[in-house]
Amino acid sequence: MARREPVQSSRVREGRPYPLGATWDGLGVNFALYSRHATKVELCLFDARGREQERITLPEYTDEIWHGYLPDARPGQRYGYRVHGPYAPDAGHRFNPNKLLLDPYAKQIVGELKWAPHLFGYTLGHRDADLSFDRRDSANYMPKCAVIDPAFSWGNERAPATPWERTVIYEGHVRGLTMRHPQIAEADRGTFSALRNDALVDHLNYLGVTAIELLPVHAFIDDQHLLQQGLRNYWGYNSIGFFAPHPRYLSLGTVAEFKQMVARLHHAGLEVILDVVYNHTAEGNELGPTLSFKGIDNASYYRLADDRRYYINDTGTGNTFDLTNAGALRMVMDSLRYWVTEMRVDGFRFDLATILGRERHGFDASGSFLDAVRQDPILGQVKLIAEPWDIGPGGYQLGNFAPGWAEWNDKFRDTVRGLWRGDAGQLADFATRFNGSSDLFDRQGRRPSSSVNFITAHDGFTLHDLVSYAHKHNEANGEDNRDGHEHNLSSNHGVEGDTQEPGILALRGQQMRNLLATLLLSQGTPMLLAGDEFAHSQQGNNNAYCQDNELSWIDWDKAAQPAAQAQAAFVRRVLALRRRYALLRRNRFLRGEVDVELGVSDIRWCRPDGQPMQEADWHDAERRALGIVLDGRSPDSGLREPGRHVSLALLLNAGTEPVRFAVGDEALSFRKVLLQTPEAPLESDEQGGWVLPAHSLCLLAA
Repeated sequence: MARREPVQSSRVREGRPYPLGATWDGLGVNFALYSRHATKVELCLFDARGREQERITLPEYTDEIWHGYLPDARPGQRYGYRVHGPYAPDAGHRFNPNKLLLDPYAKQIVGELKWAPHLFGYTLGHRDADLSFDRRDSANYMPKCAVIDPAFSWGNERAPATPWERTVIYEGHVRGLTMRHPQIAEADRGTFSALRNDALVDHLNYLGVTAIELLPVHAFIDDQHLLQQGLRNYWGYNSIGFFAPHPRYLSLGTVAEFKQMVARLHHAGLEVILDVVYNHTAEGNELGPTLSFKGIDNASYYRLADDRRYYINDTGTGNTFDLTNAGALRMVMDSLRYWVTEMRVDGFRFDLATILGRERHGFDASGSFLDAVRQDPILGQVKLIAEPWDIGPGGYQLGNFAPGWAEWNDKFRDTVRGLWRGDAGQLADFATRFNGSSDLFDRQGRRPSSSVNFITAHDGFTLHDLVSYAHKHNEANGEDNRDGHEHNLSSNHGVEGDTQEPGILALRGQQMRNLLATLLLSQGTPMLLAGDEFAHSQQGNNNAYCQDNELSWIDWDKAAQPAAQAQAAFVRRVLALRRRYALLRRNRFLRGEVDVELGVSDIRWCRPDGQPMQEADWHDAERRALGIVLDGRSPDSGLREPGRHVSLALLLNAGTEPVRFAVGDEALSFRKVLLQTPEAPLESDEQGGWVLPAHSLCLLAA
């Protein structure tokens, strides 16, 4: 039977160029698509089974936007685009109307991509490679866009609006947090509905974190080579839709599920921060598939090399989004505003954010995108966190983002890891990192909270593995252990991986508590990796991006065991101290300057004998013990909490032998032990000193 050709509808109206995307107005749907270089755009309508029912040419072209209005279209309508124009890769154009394309503004994407040669704009295996032209229809292998009804009753939901200095971030994954949780229904596991579960929310509140930062939830693609190995893109840094939640995370089939999750977390006082990937897309380089942007307007959406057949690859993924182009910049800004205004998220962590500030001449803290976000009246009110590096030229920009931005601080990570591993010469840099990395952020009115401190994150070892493995073990990724970082600053403390040796297990536990306490007691914004409170292990895999399985999912049954619960209780206790004592979460940098009138300084750095650290002491590579006194008597520009005149002393011994500390200030009597590792009773000696065991710290109050 011959295939019936789609017919042109006579009911389509002119519509409007704004807003972009498919917009239901209660009577019909307006469709609008940006493409500067296209010659014609066809809207393709599909039924619920994915069969193409109609192909409609958008009738109007206004200000580089193609648009039309269908009065009889309704929410739930499946659709996609076919875009006509020159197929001239050497000129940067890759139009191919045989390829069904996702709407960059699609609010929902249904179905999954099925890898096939039909998805490529060129003919795979052709001698001319991507200069060839493929005429096969890709529609049967493509997911489809869906028109949504945005209506949602938020009730009396209110954003927590947690101040930066009180913020504690918990980095987690929708599936990793929920796939093995026994109190979450199986049908909900791995979805936004699971994150509404009372047991999970109660756990976050128990710890005392204030925000959950979710790894990418924008619609993304599973890489073909991973699927061929029985793996998946677990982390999700392979976006294809910047307005649509990832279909796999929707158990109810509507975007309202995400809103329900946000409302529940807000009710519990928890902010929602999204890890977003606006630096590249899943379409790869010139040999990648044609799924959306490449076929809509390749030359506008991507940064192209001087030979415009090829892509600039500052991301290491094959392509780089071009935010110097007005259309691409508008799309990203619209996406961010959508997630804040319609989905009510509280902030964003920007993957490879240096790329977002890279102009034609290089990184610019006042680049188009960074300035656009800062001045935006909506985005300027939410939390903005940059990952301040990429692999491009001049890609490492830690501390160089403008006021209003916080930044992931890998120098804090590496210094604290090195300190507790016992590496030589760490004290001077540690003092700076402990003080909110003032060398990087104390300018232009930026605050210590600009430094997002972390010991572990999704990329790298978990905390358990950091103290259990000297080398990475990524064999499960199928790349012969060649992938992942080599520079881990880890230690196995005598045995590689699992062991039953009591002494080694005790030392590993002590080191985990040292690392956790240092993170949570330092100035700045602390970020915990989900599962670290339970000593979750990935068996030495430090690049689990493709491990959507029990290797990455938190084992909640194991987390219920006494040792895991004790570590979670330790995290809870340290965070309670952070909340109680404002000295541990100041919103101004500690200067170490002496107040002449009172004769005190806000912070003092002491040797174990109680004397101030001298220049030679800071350069003594063999020193591994340090005392830090935060003096509650020091003026604090009116920021001290009423009645809170407590002074604190943090004593650290990262060496292999016990060390006796004398605080050295007769006016301060440090008698109360607030926190210690190990947790055995620690008393002062007859002279008022404190003897710290090897590999330990102690927090005292006066």
